Amino acid sequence: MQFPPGFLWGTATSAFQVEGAHDIDGRQPSIWDEFCDVPGAIEGGEDGRQGVDHYHRYREDVALMAGLGLNSYRFSVSWPRVMHGDRVNPAGMDFYSRLVDELLGAGIEPWLTLYHWDLPASLPGGWTNRDTAYRFADYTAALHDRLGDRVPTWTTLNEPWCSSFLSYAGGEHAPGHTDPVEAVRAMHHLLLGHGLALQALRAGGAERAGITLNFSPVLPASDDPADVDVTRRVDGTSNRVFVHPIFTGEYPPDVRADLDRWWDADLVAEGDLATISAPIDVLGLNYYATAMVRAGEPVEPWQVRGRDRWTPHIAAPDAEYVSRDLPRTAMDWEVEGDGLRRLLLWLHREYAGPAGVPLVVTENGAAYPDAEVGPDGVVRDLDRIGYLREHLAAVHAAIAEGADVRGYLEWSLLDNFEWAWGYDKKFGIVAVDAALNRIPKASAAWYGAVARRGGVEH
Repeated sequence: MQFPPGFLWGTATSAFQVEGAHDIDGRQPSIWDEFCDVPGAIEGGEDGRQGVDHYHRYREDVALMAGLGLNSYRFSVSWPRVMHGDRVNPAGMDFYSRLVDELLGAGIEPWLTLYHWDLPASLPGGWTNRDTAYRFADYTAALHDRLGDRVPTWTTLNEPWCSSFLSYAGGEHAPGHTDPVEAVRAMHHLLLGHGLALQALRAGGAERAGITLNFSPVLPASDDPADVDVTRRVDGTSNRVFVHPIFTGEYPPDVRADLDRWWDADLVAEGDLATISAPIDVLGLNYYATAMVRAGEPVEPWQVRGRDRWTPHIAAPDAEYVSRDLPRTAMDWEVEGDGLRRLLLWLHREYAGPAGVPLVVTENGAAYPDAEVGPDGVVRDLDRIGYLREHLAAVHAAIAEGADVRGYLEWSLLDNFEWAWGYDKKFGIVAVDAALNRIPKASAAWYGAVARRGGVEH
C-alpha cells in the first residue's frame, strides 16, 4: 500500500502531557495544574504536572524521531509557559525556538498546535468568558512573531469538543465543571478564538493555518426512529457543531435547536460566524473509534461515565452505547479501522473537498497494556502494530476513493500523562520507564519502516 509522494509521516504529543518542568523558567499555572490538585480528578491521584521531562530531553526525543525516519512532528505550545498575561516570557519562548531548530536540523517539519487544553489559570472564567478568545489571538500573534519564520504549519485548537463539552458539562477534564450553559458558551468562544487566531496568523504571513477537530462517528443500533434520532443528536454535538460553522458560517440548524435551552441569547455577536468561517489551509482530524448508539433512559450529562465516560452529550442524555463484536483497546474503545475511511470520505465530500482543503490525520493510535520490557529489551506491542496497520489501510483506501489526505501523525511518540486516566494508559510507540529512559517499542520500528518506504507492506 504505497502512499502519495510528499505524504507526511509523523507523530504527535502535547505540551502538558510530556514537558514537565511545570514550575521553572517562568511557566505559570494552567487549569490542568489546578485540576491535578482536585481529589479524585485523576485516576490513581497521579500528578500530571511531571509529564515525562520532554522539556529537558527534547533533543533525545527529536533524535528518536529522526532515527525512525519520520518527517513531521506535531507538538503544542504551553500558553502559560510563553506568556505572563499580555507579556512574553522570554525563557518559555526560547524553549520552543530551540525545539523548532532541533527539528529542522534533523530534517523534521514542525507542526505547531497553539492550544492543547492547558489554558492559563489566570484568565477569569476560562473559555466561558468571551475575552479569552481575544487573549488567545494576542498569544497567537506573539508566538508567530517569534517562530513564524521557521514553522510552516499552524493549527489553532486541538479537539475543542474536549475543552468545551467534556470540560464544562462532563466534568471529566479541566476545569471539571458540570454546567451545560458553560459548555455551550465555551464551545462558541473556542471557535471564535480559532477565527481570531487565524486572523493573527494571516496578518503575520503564516504559510499554512488550520484547526484539528476530533471526530467520533456514530451509527444507529437499528432503524427505529428513536435510535436514528439519538444518533443524530450525538453526531450533532460530537462532530457537526464544530466542523459545520468552520466551513459554512452557520451552526447546523438541528443542533442549534437541540442546544437552545442552554444557548444564551447574546452568545453569538454580529460578525462572529464570519470570523469563525474564514478559509483554512488544512483540516486536521483525530480519530480513535466509531460507536453504535441506541435510545435509552435519560441521565444527566455527568452521569454518562457509567455508560461511556468519553462521551457526555448534553443534547443526548438518553444515548446508550451498544457493544459490537470487535476488538477493544485498553481504553475499552472498539477497533474499527474502516470507520476512519468512512470519516475521511465524509469530510472530503461534505466539507473539505468543495473548499479545496486537504486533510491530515493528526491523531490516531491506541493504548494497550504493553509497558513491560522483555528480556531482550523489546516491548512487543503487536496489538498496536495491528491497529496501526488496519487504520493506515483505511487511509490508503480513502485516498484511492478520492479523499485528499496529505499525512498521518500517529498518537503518540511517548507513553505519557493521559489526562484523567493518569499514566496508566500507554499510547506511545516509545515506552518511558520510571527513570524516564526512552525505550522504543516494536511498533516504533514497524512505523519507522513504513515512513521510510512510504507505504505499508501487505
